[in-house]
Amino acid sequence: MYFAQHYLDCLSHASYVIGDEASGEAVVVDPRRDVAEYLADAKRHGLAIVGVINTHFHADFLAGHLEMAAATGAWIGYGAAATTEYPSRALADGERIALGDVVLQIMATPGHTPESISVLVFEHTDEPTPYGVLTGDALFIGDVGRPDLLASIGFTADQLGRQLYDSIQHKLMGLPDEVRVFPAHGAGSACGKNLSTELQSTIGQQRLFNYACQPMGVEQFIAIVTAGQPAAPEYFGYDAILNRKNRDLLSAGRQAPPLDAAAVAAARAAGAIVIDSRDHQDFAAGHLRGSINIPADGRFAETAGMVLQPADKVIVIAAPGGEQEVATRLARIGFDQTIGYVPDVEGALVTLQHEVGHSSRLTPAQLTDRMAGPDAPWVLDVRNAGEYDQGSVPGAAHIPLPELGRRLTEVPSNRPIVAYCAGGWRSSVAASFLRNRGYGDVSDLAGGFTAWQATRAAVSVS
Repeated sequence: MYFAQHYLDCLSHASYVIGDEASGEAVVVDPRRDVAEYLADAKRHGLAIVGVINTHFHADFLAGHLEMAAATGAWIGYGAAATTEYPSRALADGERIALGDVVLQIMATPGHTPESISVLVFEHTDEPTPYGVLTGDALFIGDVGRPDLLASIGFTADQLGRQLYDSIQHKLMGLPDEVRVFPAHGAGSACGKNLSTELQSTIGQQRLFNYACQPMGVEQFIAIVTAGQPAAPEYFGYDAILNRKNRDLLSAGRQAPPLDAAAVAAARAAGAIVIDSRDHQDFAAGHLRGSINIPADGRFAETAGMVLQPADKVIVIAAPGGEQEVATRLARIGFDQTIGYVPDVEGALVTLQHEVGHSSRLTPAQLTDRMAGPDAPWVLDVRNAGEYDQGSVPGAAHIPLPELGRRLTEVPSNRPIVAYCAGGWRSSVAASFLRNRGYGDVSDLAGGFTAWQATRAAVSVS
């Protein structure tokens, strides 16, 4: 058997290639949209990809089923509860798919979404115990998939929570301890709240240490699983629906073109948004006014989906050589309107110097002084609820970054604003987004709440 996990850090996304080296047949599970890596992997090992399985309609990225089918002729499979605009194979609970001696068996595990499945992997046809189970977003390492995402239209968190309880407590925990667990996401994903940095585990380990796998009643399970979930990014519903539909394919080798200063100016005048993916300190030192800072060293795509709309035309500013990667990350969540990039950032800032701005970043001492002054700023905490509950700057309003776009009416336009997060990454995004939306006097707290606490300043606990 050939078994490979492909992990994408920026989306905390795991996908899998499973094949029988004797028969030469393979299946890819939960692929991302840029599929060249899977095709190359299969070719290196003499495998032909005959099928693509999505464990559910993903909300945090566009899956690569259509690209894979176009490249290989593979069938596309989902749990039997799924319906799609494109031809797909309904995979029944208990169905076995033979790739030669290697066998995949479908297990319906609804709850994160109604159509969610897990995939049992048997190294040999006659083995009674599976080698492992691909759990999609049902069971994570240290957590389970949240049942409260708006992606499952027509279902309540309570309805899905009851399905998830059965899937976790009875079906997955009914597997032998030695079965390996391979989830679709790791730490950082907004599809859960307590995901581990580990990329695989066992049923036995999860039975012992995963809070949601402990014996409990359904009401307690729903309460504990739904409590404290991070705010979901705005684009999740868009991607979950788009994964059901026919859509344009991501072209292999597609490149964003370079734009000169005149083209940048014309595109901006026509409404294009500049996404500056440089480090937040470099951005603060000088950037095109109105650009939004989303550093490429973090959760770039997910964050872009919080502050952009899919139809927004985007101009990319990046560290040298990073422009195409930024465009690819946008395409992974279905944001395909990258019209080009700035090839010479320093030169463009000189040429367009009349459009260059600088970010105001305050130290904790400066923020303390301003809060005590006559023109006190409105302080905005953009962290997630769980972080905010552990302590905050006194008097700060709380709007998690994923909710900021839809809650702008709560942000005053007649006062200075200071945004902060844990360390300064998300607050630079938030401050630049607010400036892009027309808020004039916006700063962020250098070093974030961590720096604030280090000064032994007062902290509020909700």
